[in-house]
Order: sequence, then structure tokens, then C-alpha cells
Amino acid sequence: MNSSVLSALHSDPGRDASMGALLVDAGKLSVDDAERVLRTHQDLGIRFGEAALRLGLVSEDDIQQALARQFAYPYVQKGQARLSPRLVAAYEPFSPQVEALRAIRSQLVLRWFARGRRALAIAGANQDDGASLFAANLALVFSQLGEQTLLVDANLRAPRQHELFGLRPRQGLSDLLAGRADLDAILRVPSFADLSVLPAGTLPPNPQELLARPAFRTLSAQLESRHDVVLVDLPPFTAGADALAVAGRTGGVLLVACKHRTRIADVARMAGQMADAGAEVVGSVVMEF
Repeated sequence: MNSSVLSALHSDPGRDASMGALLVDAGKLSVDDAERVLRTHQDLGIRFGEAALRLGLVSEDDIQQALARQFAYPYVQKGQARLSPRLVAAYEPFSPQVEALRAIRSQLVLRWFARGRRALAIAGANQDDGASLFAANLALVFSQLGEQTLLVDANLRAPRQHELFGLRPRQGLSDLLAGRADLDAILRVPSFADLSVLPAGTLPPNPQELLARPAFRTLSAQLESRHDVVLVDLPPFTAGADALAVAGRTGGVLLVACKHRTRIADVARMAGQMADAGAEVVGSVVMEF
């Protein structure tokens, strides 16, 4: 009987049967439980997932996970990955915060990426303005769109992306620019097939000079040729001229401010100097956290 249940789950082309196969494959349903769900599904004429919920065999989160796999929309449940809990796009893709991120993504697609651009820098005035966290979540929602997305940590003073994504890099951007590493330094993010991160790498004694080298422009061209979207997490604007050097070579920059924390004067000064450095200010975002 069990083999016939498995056959029904995997051979039936309908979406409900696919839901059953996904739940069994994920270990959320045993084969015996799947048989009970199939009977309820057939007797009541309801969807497989609804039948499993009625029987109390799976949770709503289990159903959402299976649906995400059906529609190629990856996300993870808390405790399943080493990602920071602050990556709401990874853990809570249906929350109001992530809906706002998707709205920003749509605006960026229309205003920037639809113009043939592939790289965009993300900048904040101060270290605690939330720019790195915003960049990480934005990279996630772009990857969930099916875009091959690369997040570059260009903060060579106090990098955060390797911590947010639970990565243990040995090399990164600084090593690439110094000729001490190759593109193998780019790391795939587990559970998100379309997302990669280029960590900051070894913290150098001369970050500003390293980022201003012609090698950065050459590397940027390589990265853009291999990915649909390249997001660059810049160093804080107030930490030095590093951010200006990178933004000018990236071409465009999105400014991030923190509500009740970032000074308007700092944002205005940042926007003016970014424009003077040759970067187009695409827009600004206010973080509230």
C-alpha cells in the first residue's frame, strides 16, 4: 500500500499531489500519514495541504514551505540555517517588512536595472544606520525573483555580510584586489541558489587606496558579466572616502537612513558628494528598526 501511495504522490501531475510529495520528501509526513491525507483529500474533495492541516499532521509553516518550493520561491524557517534572524526576507517573506522590500525592488528595476545597469551601491552615513542589513535583505528579495544576485561587501573596515549570512570566508574582495585570490572567493548562500556573497576578505591597512585602484573597475566588469544584479555594500560615508571611491566606479547609489538616528544634513552632504564622485543617486530609503 505504501508503494502505491508514493506512486500516487509522485506520478499525479496535479499540484495537490506535488504538495504531498514535497511534504513526504521534506520529512513532514510519513508515508502512512500521507495515505491518511490522500483519503481525506479524495473523500472531501479538498486540496492535499488543506487535508493535512485538518488532520493536524502538518503546520501552516510546513505548507508555506512546500508552496515556496513549488513556485521556486526559496525561504527558510528559523533554526534551519545559520543566517542572522534579522534577515527577514529569508525567514519571513510574507511579512509587511518584506512587502516593502519588494516594492523597493520593483522601483529599482524600473528606475535603474531596466536601463541596462547591473550594479548598484548601497550607502549609509554611519555604521549603525542599517545600510548593511538593508543591502543583505535587498539581495535576498532580488534572488527570490530568480535573478542571479551577488552581494559584495566593500566595507573593508568593519564588514558585516559574512556574519549576517553565517559564512566563514578565508578570502574576499580585498584579496581579489590585491591579486591574492580569484573569483572562487565568491560564496554561494545555502538554501538560496540564486544568491552569492563576495565577503570583504582580509582587512587591509589601506582600504581607501585599495578600493581606488583600477583593479576595482576591472573586477566590477567581471562580476557584472556573471550576474544579473550586483549589490555593493559600501563603507559608512563618515568613515572616510572609501564609499566615494566605490560608488563612483559602480555608477549608481541608493542612500539608506535610519529613522530618528540619521541626520538630514548628513544625508544631504552624502548625496552631494556622491554626485560629485560620479555616482547617480537613484533614491533613498528610511530604515525603521
